[in-house]
Amino acid sequence: MNNHIDKSWYGQLNLVYAQRQNSTQLIYNHNQAPLKIQRPFYPEGQQVCHSVILHTAGGVVGGDRLSAEIHLQKNTQVLITTAAASKIYRSNGLPARQTVNIQVDAGACLEHLPQETILFDGAVYRQDLRVKLATNASFIGWEITRLGRSARNEKFLQGEMRSHTEIWQNNIPLWIDRQYIPGSTEVFHSIHGLAGKPVIGSFIVVGLTISPEIIKQARLLNIHNLDVGVTRLEHGFLCRYRGHSTTEVRSLFTNIWQNLRVSLLNRGNCIPRVWQI
Repeated sequence: MNNHIDKSWYGQLNLVYAQRQNSTQLIYNHNQAPLKIQRPFYPEGQQVCHSVILHTAGGVVGGDRLSAEIHLQKNTQVLITTAAASKIYRSNGLPARQTVNIQVDAGACLEHLPQETILFDGAVYRQDLRVKLATNASFIGWEITRLGRSARNEKFLQGEMRSHTEIWQNNIPLWIDRQYIPGSTEVFHSIHGLAGKPVIGSFIVVGLTISPEIIKQARLLNIHNLDVGVTRLEHGFLCRYRGHSTTEVRSLFTNIWQNLRVSLLNRGNCIPRVWQI
């Protein structure tokens, strides 16, 4: 007799946005616990729909499978973030996985800005993000990860983190990024690994015309000479961070993002309210 009880979560989220009456609206929402979407709101007018994803279980354990399907129909403008940082607990022997598939139709723009992910020592985690852009569609996103609960002097010395991101436009790959960070003393301290810095971040823009001036402005925002690199891509640009502070990287990425909103999207400075709680 098998007395094993599967307590893993298989959360799902399916969101579709469309233009209705000169407003971006969430026209379809299907969710399965522990994922949930809060009611959309419009702090900067009806054109830009702000959505907040909530993980009601409070954290992710080994065996959990979370998936999201997000579709922005033609000419929609959406900002998606999360209600809090994601916590990936020490593995019970099984890996945890999150998969996000995004489709952005012509003339639409998605700002995908989740709060940071915290991996406990011993966590085994895989995250996959795939974005499909139509002609004249654009994507702005970031990923911030803290490896180990450094506030408790915990280092990420066991487990592993794998991250796989693909962004395509009209079946042409524009950016493919694979990261693999095994928990070990060597990787944590190596100059070619984390160099003793437990926080890493990537900020990516694809589908927008990036001028040399925008790249210059992004580099000038690094006023504290942080371990940061800014690279121009053929169809956008990339910023990488390696350091000690999620507050530091969020401040840097937010400043870069806000400059982009003003110069490329003709929008003002609007910080999601959940970041200010």
